[in-house]
Amino acid sequence: MASSAQEHVSQLIQETEGLTIDQTLALLVSRYPGEVTFSSSFSFEDQVISHQILENNFPISIFTLDTGRLFPETYSVWSRTNEAYNTRIKAYYPNNEQLEEFIHNTGPNSFYESTQNRKDCCHIRKVEPLKRALKGNAVWITGLRAEHSPGRGILPKFEWDEGNQLIKFHPLLYWTTEEVMAFIKQNNIPYNKLHDKGFISIGCAPCTRAIQPGEDFRAGRWWWEDSSKKECGLHVSESPAPVAPELAK
Repeated sequence: MASSAQEHVSQLIQETEGLTIDQTLALLVSRYPGEVTFSSSFSFEDQVISHQILENNFPISIFTLDTGRLFPETYSVWSRTNEAYNTRIKAYYPNNEQLEEFIHNTGPNSFYESTQNRKDCCHIRKVEPLKRALKGNAVWITGLRAEHSPGRGILPKFEWDEGNQLIKFHPLLYWTTEEVMAFIKQNNIPYNKLHDKGFISIGCAPCTRAIQPGEDFRAGRWWWEDSSKKECGLHVSESPAPVAPELAK
C-alpha cells in the first residue's frame, strides 16, 4: 500500500511498464471497480480509446461534455458510435442558471471579446460539468497526446490531478498522429468527418477552425487569442505536482 497518492501514481507507472493499453485498462478496473471513467470529445484519440473500452467490454463509464455549441458532425459521430458499439455515452450539460446569467450579462458570443469571457464560458460549459462527471471516480482516462502541445510532452502516462482529486491516465500519450489514424482505419472506427477537412483539434463550433498547412496543431482552437492562453481549463495542470494521500489504496 502506497503511503501517498504520488507514490501510488509512481507505482502504477512501474507496474504498467511494458503493458498494452488493454492490459493496463484491465488492471485499473480490477483495482478500482466502478471508479474508472473516460471523457470523450469524439476526437480521433478518443474514438480509439472508446473502441478499446467497448470492444473489450471493460466496466468503464464513458461520458462527454455537451456544451450546446458543438458541430453537427460531432453529434453525428456521437450517434454513430452509440450505434456501432450498442452503447449510450452519457452527456453532461452546463448548469442552465449559470449559462443563462452569463449570456444575459455578456451576450452569446462574448468569448470573442476578451480572454476572461472566453475562460468564463469554458468554465461554465466544460469545467463545471466535468467536475460533476468525475465525482466519485478514482481514475480519469483522457485522450491527451504529447503532440497536442509542448507542455504535454513532459507528462507521464499517469499523474495526479490535484483539482479533481484523482489519477489521470493518458493511454495514447506517446502515439503519433499517424499511428492514431492507422488504428482508426484498420478497425473501421467511426470518426468526426471534420478531420478530413483540416480540423485537427475539434471543440465548440464558434471556437474551432481548420488549420492551414504548416500551422501548429492547436492553431485552429481559439485562433483569435495568443497561443499561450489556449487552454479551456480541463487540463490546467499538465505536469506532475505534489499530491495528497487521497487515493492511496
